[in-house]
Amino acid sequence: MIFVDTDVMVDILREYPPALHWLASLADEEIVLSGFVVLELLQGCNNNREVKLLERKLENYHIVWLSNTDFNIVLSTFAKYYLSNGIGIIDTIISQTAISLNTILHTFNQKHYEAIPHLKCTQPYSRKK
Repeated sequence: MIFVDTDVMVDILREYPPALHWLASLADEEIVLSGFVVLELLQGCNNNREVKLLERKLENYHIVWLSNTDFNIVLSTFAKYYLSNGIGIIDTIISQTAISLNTILHTFNQKHYEAIPHLKCTQPYSRKK
């Protein structure tokens, strides 16, 4: 299972060559997205045509949602780290999803998540500056 953050999915959807090469290297690994990653991607759409295109592109990805218990953890984590570290609501949800799945979050936004205990992050490929 490969759990992917929004920024990585944006690279994939924009067909950024390093992202596509990395994706191809995964072979038959299941790509998993938080439902909130999908919501962020939908928020980036400008019209219904883009929404439909995104929905088609996401058909092969597994979308997961948190349980009520996990959302209670999100609430306490957000309350604890929002003021001290500036973590966002969606990032808190995505990080808890990775923790709940006992998996690594593939992201380039590691600074967003550094306050979250027990979260493991990795940058999946190199981005050229």
